[in-house]
Amino acid sequence: ATISNMCPEYGATAAMFYIDQQTLDYLKLTGREPDQVALVETYARTTGLWGEALKTAEYERVLEFDLSSVERNLAGPSNPHRRLPTSALKERGVAVGLAEAQAEEREGLLPDGAVIIAAITSCTNTSNPRNVVAAGLLAKKANALGLTRKPWVKSSFAPGSKVARLYLEEAGLLSELEALGFGIVAFACTTCNGMSGALDPVIQQEIIDRDLYSTAVLSGNRNFDGRIHPYAKQAFLASPPLVVAYALAGTVRFDIEQDVLGVVDGREIRLKDLWPSDEEIDAVVAASVRPEQFRAVYEPMFGARRGGGVSVSPLYDWRPQSTYIRRPPYWDTEGVGALAANPRTLTGMRPLAILPDNITTDHLSPSNAILPTSAAGEYLTRMGVPEEDYNSYATHRGDHLTAMRATFANPQLLNEMAVVDGAAKKGSLTRVEPDGKVMRMWEAIETYLDRRQPLIIIAGADYGQGSSRDWAAKGVRLAGVEAIVAEGFERIHRTNLIGMGVLPLEFKPGVTRLTLGLDGTETFDVTGERRPGVDLTLRIHRPNGETVELPVTCRLDTAEEVLIYEAGGVLQRFAQDFLAARTEAA
Repeated sequence: ATISNMCPEYGATAAMFYIDQQTLDYLKLTGREPDQVALVETYARTTGLWGEALKTAEYERVLEFDLSSVERNLAGPSNPHRRLPTSALKERGVAVGLAEAQAEEREGLLPDGAVIIAAITSCTNTSNPRNVVAAGLLAKKANALGLTRKPWVKSSFAPGSKVARLYLEEAGLLSELEALGFGIVAFACTTCNGMSGALDPVIQQEIIDRDLYSTAVLSGNRNFDGRIHPYAKQAFLASPPLVVAYALAGTVRFDIEQDVLGVVDGREIRLKDLWPSDEEIDAVVAASVRPEQFRAVYEPMFGARRGGGVSVSPLYDWRPQSTYIRRPPYWDTEGVGALAANPRTLTGMRPLAILPDNITTDHLSPSNAILPTSAAGEYLTRMGVPEEDYNSYATHRGDHLTAMRATFANPQLLNEMAVVDGAAKKGSLTRVEPDGKVMRMWEAIETYLDRRQPLIIIAGADYGQGSSRDWAAKGVRLAGVEAIVAEGFERIHRTNLIGMGVLPLEFKPGVTRLTLGLDGTETFDVTGERRPGVDLTLRIHRPNGETVELPVTCRLDTAEEVLIYEAGGVLQRFAQDFLAARTEAA
């Protein structure tokens, strides 16, 4: 499940494993009925998906991987595909300066590289009992030796299933995790999606005052810049037991494989002294993980239910003061985000942002905590929401007035147009043209919406990688962006852009924003008949009167995508089809 769920990070659209006896054993362990297990086996053998049947399968490309070569790894910083062996922390420049960090700690200060968040989280890896049991066993050994979590580490445990509580309690390991601060906070998406909650105000203020390099270590799925917490400058992905180990270490300057976690009776304790063996893990899983635990959780959840017979209206009663769900503006002709008020022309577009490579959906529309100084925070305050109830951007995605303010709200964004004192400045910033004034992104969007100014985004390679976040496409479209020209697009995000009526265009090889010398003062037109994969003309008008024309590839890759785009997006296309069907039926 972990490998399949992470397939976008290694460039795949989907990942599958063959079905074998181990698959059936897992189904039995997790409480599936015998008839269902038998059906899975019969289906797999009949369709050729059983492991033995696939031995003769032929593949376009085969990669061989020696499982015996696997060692402990982190991923990061800031990218889930950046593998970081724990044996290479010093040579990669992560585990350096520990003596200085420990000196700061002795002075009562947060150390350099402080792990401010250590979270066992994720719907993916907590679904594997071995991962969670391993964390519990490591915690048990640490507790027995008197090791403790560093006081500045905010620790939490958010398994994806309530079953984890049952088998950890059965094994006597939940209390061991709780003793180190890893009590269960929810059975839901938390830190991985930027919902770790607030830091201790004293710790947060010290990070701000000292501009401290602080980090997060989590067993989540993704760790892009700015995703986990606004004050965690970088984040590392780790297995659940490694998360516990970093809570003991307290800083990423610690060489987790070699440095000493503590001294007990004159004996130096290192990670190898705490790490459980496969045999220890398997013994606990065999003794404590049982099918009836899964049935106890899931059978009531999916059991038949009868309503109370109360009649309700099929139409939602929109509440104007709600900041969580609001009538969407996709057919509106007035108001903020009214798409019908601004038909696309693909002419005279000004850049909203000029961006480097590897822009993620977390840059485009973060999902994490809302800061009071952000545009969304200021809006929520005006709506009467106290700061402690701001919640996260992700929870407000049903309200476009909040979610629009998340567009490019990532503090780690580097917009090459936001030049301050001769250099591009990080933050939710852009430059409004032709005024030449650098301002916060939301104020710039408001300015352009008032002017009914069509917009364009220019970007580097791998634009839109990461989570398939709908608001990463919705936000730019409602801001008035009509086209995005990039060196390359992540596949899911490209599809989402088309679904919102934004035209994805790709530079030809060797052509980039840098080779063209773009600085944001230009205006842009796109001309040509939009058909799958054709060349369209990008016309660049410079302020000195010069006009440059160049071919770009239309990334509407299928005839269906062309129809969706021309309709204005997937909702508009659905509405057209629905109304046409009703007309024919009449």
